[in-house]
Amino acid sequence: QVQLVESGGGLVQAGGSLRLSCAASGRTFSGSAMGWFRQAPGKEREFVARINWSSSNAYYADPVKGRFTISRDNAKNTVYLQMNSLKPEDTAVYYCAKAVGGSLLRSVSGYDYWGQGTQVTVSS
Repeated sequence: QVQLVESGGGLVQAGGSLRLSCAASGRTFSGSAMGWFRQAPGKEREFVARINWSSSNAYYADPVKGRFTISRDNAKNTVYLQMNSLKPEDTAVYYCAKAVGGSLLRSVSGYDYWGQGTQVTVSS
């Protein structure tokens, strides 16, 4: 079992920044890629970003490229999502998740453990 707990969400004005954290406990996520997804009201959960174990590769959804940065600190069992230049359309519940293997990078099917989510609200 892996437990994932997100934090750092909140209310911010458009153009502002937030940093989300995802702390892992239990059986460690050693060797696993980690991802961030988000889900807005009435919409499906969508891929945001993914980082591999060594932090040598990161992938981003087109809407967040150049604004969001995913990183991790394996010594602290923590994954981060730095979000800059936030827009109202970034409003959603943000989830971190542990990847299963190396495929389905952008699909929810490619992840087996999920956090409870943290709300991000961007006002215009």
